[in-house]
Amino acid sequence: MALIPDQSTNVTALLLRWGQGDEAALERLAPFVQQELHRIARRCMAGERAGHSLQATALINEAYVRLIDGHGVAWQDRAHFFAVAARVMRRILVDHARARQSQKRGGLAAKITFDEALTVASEPAHDFVALDDALGALAAFSERQSRAVELRFFGGLTVEETASVLQVSPETVMRDWRLAKAWLQREMRRPLA
Repeated sequence: MALIPDQSTNVTALLLRWGQGDEAALERLAPFVQQELHRIARRCMAGERAGHSLQATALINEAYVRLIDGHGVAWQDRAHFFAVAARVMRRILVDHARARQSQKRGGLAAKITFDEALTVASEPAHDFVALDDALGALAAFSERQSRAVELRFFGGLTVEETASVLQVSPETVMRDWRLAKAWLQREMRRPLA
């Protein structure tokens, strides 16, 4: 992530103070995390068509509101915070996609593919719902593999940061990543029922 080590330490300290109820810490924390939230949102919105009804700024604003409503959370460190931010953004995108599908005639959008480059396909109609459903099915078999995908794909965390959040080795993250990628590709190729 883009934060330098001193900022990372500062973010962790501010998160811990905010989690303990220090509202002033939230005000000092906002500038540090804004850049990272923008990066995560840009990654989540990559390839969306121009004029998409949910813009990156709206995604950031909605995620920010949901995150600050989570005061009292026992934040562990900045990686934990951004892992939660990735999950929140995933939920927002999936909820938005589900609402969009329900408004469309037929309601079924084209499927996206999951690729190792961690980019969303450049097709105009992304299906975060299909990916979310596939991740939910994967979680039934391996919660850790599902979380690894969520952290890397939606959160943009590095292998090392993902390993820290999941409390496993980087090698385990890479093994989970390879297995999850193959499983998700197979799952997302299945015809819709």
